[in-house]
Amino acid sequence: MAELRCPVCDTPFESSESKALPFCSERCRRIDLGRWLDEGYGLPYEPEQQPPAEPDDD
Repeated sequence: MAELRCPVCDTPFESSESKALPFCSERCRRIDLGRWLDEGYGLPYEPEQQPPAEPDDD
C-alpha cells in the first residue's frame, strides 16, 4: 500500500495500517478535531462587497 504522512505529526505510515485515515492514529485524528473546534483552523472568508450607500436628501 501507499506510504502517507500524517498531517498532524508528520510521521510516515502505511495506509493499510491505520483505521484513522488520513491520520496515523486515533490520537492524531482527535488532535485535529480539537484544533477545528477551538477555531485553530478556519476556512478562508471574504466579506461580500456592499454597494455604496446613497446619500439622504432630507
